[in-house]
Amino acid sequence: MPPTPVSLRAAAHAGAPALTLRPWRPTDVPALVEALRDPVLRRWTSHRVDDEAEGARWIAAQREGWEAGTRFCFAVTEESAGPEDAGRPGDLLVGQAVLKTVAPGAPTAEVGYWTAAHARGRGVAPRALRTLTDWAYATFAPTGLSRLELLHQVDNDASCRVAEKTGYVLDGVLPAAPPAYLLDGHRHVRNVTGPSRPAVRSHPAPRPAV
Repeated sequence: MPPTPVSLRAAAHAGAPALTLRPWRPTDVPALVEALRDPVLRRWTSHRVDDEAEGARWIAAQREGWEAGTRFCFAVTEESAGPEDAGRPGDLLVGQAVLKTVAPGAPTAEVGYWTAAHARGRGVAPRALRTLTDWAYATFAPTGLSRLELLHQVDNDASCRVAEKTGYVLDGVLPAAPPAYLLDGHRHVRNVTGPSRPAVRSHPAPRPAV
């Protein structure tokens, strides 16, 4: 039985506001479309969301992944840091984190992430990936998950840095597979016996408005 949708929290760090990882909501569509207009994300991500209709379909597909128990996709949002953020939305979309290719009893799954252009340079990706990793092992290690993989194109230096910061060790180079993957890729791995993991704070996610 797939886990109940949850919200996860990464504490504020070094002046950066706390992060919330929660399931995507229909109300996220405008922010999703805006984020994915970024040419950097278009270079590194495989999906395209060009308008609100496509955004709505994409978010519906993420909900189906939760229900099927095969793909657990979180919107990463930033909480207001204090009075200086007056007038700023308290649930600002800054990225995504996803656990995918999950199968009952399977030892390996894959993680992925992206960061919105306006939020880069604030440590969003490493904090979100650590939080996702902790939750993935806390949730699925009892049923056999022991290895998480992070894959990216060889020229994506930023993803290499995020992997190193979060304990994902470079494990090998994957050959290009055109037309989907034009260049070689890096495979980073973090095993369940990797760096110590703090307890994950989670709570049930509120049911999104339909």
